[in-house]
Amino acid sequence: MAGRPHAITGHTCLAAVIGHPVQHSLSPRIHNAAFAAAGLDWTYVAFEVDPANGAAAVDAMRTLGIGGLSVTMPHKAAAAMAADERTPTVERLGVANCLFWRNGRIVADSTDGDGFVAAFEHGTGQDLAGRSIGVIGAGGAARSIIEALGRNRVADIVVVNRSETTLADAVALAVQARAGTADDLATLDIIVNTTPVGMAGGSEAGRCPIDADLISASHSVVDIVYNPLETPLLAAAAERGATVQGGVPMLVHQAALAFRRWTDREPPIETMMAAVADQLG
Repeated sequence: MAGRPHAITGHTCLAAVIGHPVQHSLSPRIHNAAFAAAGLDWTYVAFEVDPANGAAAVDAMRTLGIGGLSVTMPHKAAAAMAADERTPTVERLGVANCLFWRNGRIVADSTDGDGFVAAFEHGTGQDLAGRSIGVIGAGGAARSIIEALGRNRVADIVVVNRSETTLADAVALAVQARAGTADDLATLDIIVNTTPVGMAGGSEAGRCPIDADLISASHSVVDIVYNPLETPLLAAAAERGATVQGGVPMLVHQAALAFRRWTDREPPIETMMAAVADQLG
């Protein structure tokens, strides 16, 4: 199938992403490349779904026999509630980004946190066990990452955030997690930015989420923002000799976990990475 258009037939299985807005999503490119590389008669599309209709989209998965759904904002909570079953991770987080079939029932899962762990360990060759990690932000992405880190034997998770309310909720997701300040980041092994600071086109584009002088060559620094590929945080970290990783690996590895849930096949990671690289240049 690689190198030529995929012929859609009555046997083709459909997967999709739902969101609002969703036209910017890279998921169709990532998953269609993966399906082609794996020789699977699947295709993947994006559905714009009104914010009030997230649960109805899950019902459509049942009605139409859709093989799998990716879920993005603002439907993650509604999708979690509308599924027949929820994984333990979804029960803790209250949101889902992946729906798959198991024994005729729709299961809600969250692959973001485990995607971060897989991306970091695969991309850097470092084991997270026993490490100290600073997480900047306490929103949905941060919560998923903190919850996954808590299951992966990290020694210490320090969460730095401006809002005390969301900070408390995030810290509660892992026994190793505690609230901290930006100054604490200088003493940790790994720094992870989960905020949109530095994102192209955003209100804080071109900015670094922390004082760059907190970073040293002993750090590993991850920014889950993937546009631009090199954010101001990553540029500052690289200048100081730190190990750096951008947002593309997490994007791909969370999608790879969804691919595995849907198809029971091993995902072609390198093909999926190349699909994103071709799009982002």
